[in-house]
Amino acid sequence: MNTPVLFYGVPQGCSFGSIVALEWLGEPYQLCRIEMLEHPWPALYAKVNPRNLTPGYLDAANQPLSESAAILSHIAARAPERGLGFAPGTRGNDQLAQMLSFLTTDFFAAFAPLWAAYEMQDADDATRTVLTRLGSADVAQNFATLDALLATRDWLVGGQRTVADAYLPGIARWAAYHRLFDAARDYPNVARYLARIQQDPAWQFATAIERKAVASSSGGFAGHVTLEELRPRLAAIVAD
Repeated sequence: MNTPVLFYGVPQGCSFGSIVALEWLGEPYQLCRIEMLEHPWPALYAKVNPRNLTPGYLDAANQPLSESAAILSHIAARAPERGLGFAPGTRGNDQLAQMLSFLTTDFFAAFAPLWAAYEMQDADDATRTVLTRLGSADVAQNFATLDALLATRDWLVGGQRTVADAYLPGIARWAAYHRLFDAARDYPNVARYLARIQQDPAWQFATAIERKAVASSSGGFAGHVTLEELRPRLAAIVAD
């Protein structure tokens, strides 16, 4: 069997959470770096995701997978004894699916107007102002939801660390990037939660990986691999 590969995007891609989840899993995996600001994207990557989005994933059976929620659910199911998810059909599994859906849709999408304002080089000031106002309000609303939730628990779902906890910090950091608010003052429960996660070796590893710094894996990291090195595996993919 092949070593699973996660295709992660930089800078500050949402794939950050999948790296953290793989570190928590502790099983062998490789990483393939995708520079999202370089265009056009490598043609080979379309074999993993024709939409040219990250994260992407190639499992041990050479089957591609895209979308963070699907990849994180797959990671949790690879080793149930690690406790990163819950058994199918249980209340915990339903709650985890609900949380992942919220994080990968509502929470992720709240930042879309802010990124649009950032990336639209030819936009006028009025357009940027409207986009920034819309995004800021939506992000604040979602942070408030999370802050209320984390007031009474240490983890997002079921009293244990799950793949949802791997994903949230990689998106929440965008608020600091856009300088939206003082999280410690306005959302203290989220700030406390994020501060604890940032001490985790998996979070520190993923951060170092993104920055191309010296990274020490506490999981099953088996090194980087290039798209060209993966060509034989990618060529064998048969579309569903």
